[in-house]
Amino acid sequence: MQLPYLRFAIALGLALLLSGCGGDKASDRDSESLSFAREQAFPSTYEVTQSKPVLIQGATLLTGTGERIEQADILLRDGKIADMGDGLKAPEDALVIDGTGKWVTPGIIDVHSHLGNYPAPSIESSQDGNEITAPNTAEVWTEHSVWTQDPQFPLALAGGVTTMQILPGSANLFGGRSVTLKNVPGRSVQDMKFPGAPYGLKMACGENPKRVYGGKGSAPSTRMGNVAGYRKAWIEAADYRKQWQDFAENGGDEPQRNLQLETLAGVLNGEILVHNHCYRGEEMAVMMDIAREFDFQISTFHHAVEAYKVADLLAENNVCAAMWADWWGFKHEAFDMTEANIAIVDQAKACAMIHSDSAVGIQHLNQEVAKAMAAGQRAGFAIGPEEAVAWMTLNPARALGIDEQTGSLEKGKMADVVVWSGNPFSVYSKADQVFIDGELMYDRNDPARQPHTDFELGILNPEGERL
Repeated sequence: MQLPYLRFAIALGLALLLSGCGGDKASDRDSESLSFAREQAFPSTYEVTQSKPVLIQGATLLTGTGERIEQADILLRDGKIADMGDGLKAPEDALVIDGTGKWVTPGIIDVHSHLGNYPAPSIESSQDGNEITAPNTAEVWTEHSVWTQDPQFPLALAGGVTTMQILPGSANLFGGRSVTLKNVPGRSVQDMKFPGAPYGLKMACGENPKRVYGGKGSAPSTRMGNVAGYRKAWIEAADYRKQWQDFAENGGDEPQRNLQLETLAGVLNGEILVHNHCYRGEEMAVMMDIAREFDFQISTFHHAVEAYKVADLLAENNVCAAMWADWWGFKHEAFDMTEANIAIVDQAKACAMIHSDSAVGIQHLNQEVAKAMAAGQRAGFAIGPEEAVAWMTLNPARALGIDEQTGSLEKGKMADVVVWSGNPFSVYSKADQVFIDGELMYDRNDPARQPHTDFELGILNPEGERL
């Protein structure tokens, strides 16, 4: 929640209390009327049934907080990381894993995925990630397009991915709401929804919106048209928010709900996080100026090929950058790339991370981090595995607003854990076991723990081999 709104909420609560109107209709409406995220709609039904404690013994731990602990034990119990140290005793009926020669990291978190919205098989009838009908489609929610039977989910799991943000596409200035999912089987998307994770708002700057709508003969057709479109929308959202604030304070006629403005007002209230597709450095600077004008916070710039040019501004404005290791040059705004991009942003003390934007790339994000780490080392930065692991764990968790629950190996956090056959930044290492909330969801050596979607029934035999 942003401080201006927090101060407003506190002041409003005190005013109602002091005026003795604690029971009137206006105060009863307050909490709901001013909460534009409306989490009561489509709530998470995610749950994991705990089977047994897990003790991993004698492994190298990369905590995600800058620590590397050699020959250590880690205990998972009741869905949480219960303890870490030497010589931990296995609880009764625990699953004990010999971690000798193995490395343990937090589960990988991908902040930019389209799994379920652009599923396999890739056919026209299943492409549901881009509502290319207006420059502002903030009213759409990407979760309503997620096909939970996408066979790409278990492939990402085999690569150590435990959490991902599913985003709308980037055709529009405002593409709609994102959703954060746990990478578990689910009949509905709500069965996969990360409990309590904030919604995101996908925005896009640069070539995409001006090309899509300029090509249709409508605004925006230029980058200045893009900016005018953002500002117009935020002005409308601020007015909508004020209508609801006035209603909460004074009663009267309830404003009419507007799904598009509801999402934008949620951003202004600090409830919904902005995830902004943006490549060029000067455009990121413009977007941060817009955020200051309308008093909201950008969580993360995505793709951010030129983030290295504005790394200091990212740090000053507390904005993350989600980048590729070496994907560039496929269009003009993606041309001015350096492979040290992630390392430069990281060394500027900004929040840097890897992301996939690819159903293939999401399967080996550990190798993408390894490439980015090596590029940083070539550029002269002293970056080791204990620092680089945060690029795929804790920093993405921070960008999604879930870093207090997951993203690092710390007592009390969700037991989202990957056991690697060796150093995760070696091309020879693989994810051997993947735990989500302490439950073994994937085991490379046990076909019974290598999930497949229902869609694959009749395509694969019970052992997971293609018929």
